[in-house]
Amino acid sequence: MATRSPTVAVLGTGTMGGPIARNLLRAGYEVRVWNRTAAKAEELASDGALLASTPATAVTGVDVVITMLADGAAVEEVMAGAGGALAALDPGAVWIQMSTVGVDWSDHMVHLAADHGVMFVDAPVSGSSQPAEEGQLLILASGADHDRLRLEPLFEVLGRQTLWLGRAGDGSRLKLALNNWLAVLVEGMAECLALSSALGLEPRLFVETVAGSPLASPYATNKGSAMLKADFVPGFPLRHAAKDASLAADAAYNHGLELPLTAALLGRWHQAMALGHGEDDVASAITVSTVTSGQQAYI
Repeated sequence: MATRSPTVAVLGTGTMGGPIARNLLRAGYEVRVWNRTAAKAEELASDGALLASTPATAVTGVDVVITMLADGAAVEEVMAGAGGALAALDPGAVWIQMSTVGVDWSDHMVHLAADHGVMFVDAPVSGSSQPAEEGQLLILASGADHDRLRLEPLFEVLGRQTLWLGRAGDGSRLKLALNNWLAVLVEGMAECLALSSALGLEPRLFVETVAGSPLASPYATNKGSAMLKADFVPGFPLRHAAKDASLAADAAYNHGLELPLTAALLGRWHQAMALGHGEDDVASAITVSTVTSGQQAYI
């Protein structure tokens, strides 16, 4: 790997995995791709990706495999299930796990990789589809120090910054805290817009006022603007955000901690998903923000 770019397999080429694969191709890497819905992987063929029919064929002979899948169960099935990738990887290959899977799943994958003689790097990312397309993700990498030099050039293609956090699994731990913060910001914005409307104000006044103040969060104000326009084109689908918030709540419970805000917003977000917003952007959480009469505040 010191004399050539590593060959990379990307397993999962959806909203995040597709841009990751495309950026690696543009940087000159040889990339193989697999996706359960084959059409999403086929879109990358025109960029030079080699399409694989199974996870095992995708990873045969590669130096690095990246998983970017919906959840821990999906990653386990693709890597260790029938026809999975782990058994086909060469010893010494590196598995970079970039999905958001939570603490328990990440720890489980550390052991899976060790059982197959594969080096494991837990490296979930912070950022939605646009940063992924622009190679501006924040990568939360954790694993053995000797993998760092091998992977830094690859991470530089995908992200604006890589934080190396020590033991494998710490990346997933920090990602839970970050995504829980995201969830609280989104729900807080939705409720403040609804409150503004209930008080007889134009909700845009809240977004405009907070945007220029010390209270501003660019992420929250961007989501607030999307809520005002009912622009729910998915950058981060609500069902994924709810899954991550649930992972945070579960991890907290396992450590004797309560997350009352997270518990409250999850109930509301599940209502929004029941209304058909699961695949919409997390900004669609606004659809269940209501005034006291029970009528939707706006939108």
